Amino acid sequence: MIILILLVLILAGACLFLLWRLRLKEQEIYGYTEKLERDLSVLLSGGELPAPGIGKDTLQDKINDRLYRLSQVSRRKNEEMRQERNQIKELICDISHQTKTPMANITLYLEILQKESEKNAAGFLEKMSGQVRKLDFLMQSMVKLSRLDTGVINVHPVSAPVIDTLAAAAADIVPKADRKHITLSVDCDEKLMLCHDKKWTAEALANLLDNAVKYTEWGGSIRICVREREIFTEISVKDSGKGIAPERQAEIFTRFYREPEVHDSEGIGVGLYLSRKIVTMQGGYIQVVSEAGKGADFRVYLPRS
Repeated sequence: MIILILLVLILAGACLFLLWRLRLKEQEIYGYTEKLERDLSVLLSGGELPAPGIGKDTLQDKINDRLYRLSQVSRRKNEEMRQERNQIKELICDISHQTKTPMANITLYLEILQKESEKNAAGFLEKMSGQVRKLDFLMQSMVKLSRLDTGVINVHPVSAPVIDTLAAAAADIVPKADRKHITLSVDCDEKLMLCHDKKWTAEALANLLDNAVKYTEWGGSIRICVREREIFTEISVKDSGKGIAPERQAEIFTRFYREPEVHDSEGIGVGLYLSRKIVTMQGGYIQVVSEAGKGADFRVYLPRS
């Protein structure tokens, strides 16, 4: 009889223990469900979850880890979207600012033309033509920048002679240099090969050469020198122009930046920005060595392999 009573008590205790454990599990499930709901609400609202502690490799720990990773991915995506929105705003402001002057000039010349005689009309028509060319150049530059920034255009490096790329870059620059009696010299091994995108690299170098011609006085010189370094191939464009003050060298590669002394000269200030973008996309970089009044040396470094 005593044994039977003991068995009943043991069974009753076991049932109570199982019910207690079941109740704990039920509370744990409800608690985790509420936590999961809170975490999902944070994710949906664009918030960031706290980093999980050291887990015990349970299912809950794995889910917490996945949710935390998801929150990190969401945060990065939100940051990228914010930066893209800011870039679009800046781009719109830049376009508005850069087109304002030529459009105002065209409107002014049209108003003057309406009042002037045919004898004076030709001069104003030529000025209008110049402003239209400036607008066309601006729009083409903005299209290039937007395509590079958004990845619509990609560089395709292939092995090609560097001398051919230099020739393509200098093709449109030589006449401008001749008009200012600027001596243009090239020091490059004709057999030197480099894995690079010929079209876009020529575009980047042409921008550097155009700047060199623009800021070099009549009778000056520009020297292009190509040297193979341990990791990179260096393409140097060195001029005898006005130079760049050290405090301005960090700004010259920003979009639409122009030196204060040359705001009245031709250009809109996107060449160096575009050049750096092209070189960076090929795994390289641009360095400038210059002092005010002592010319500038722009050095393009592209990986040898």
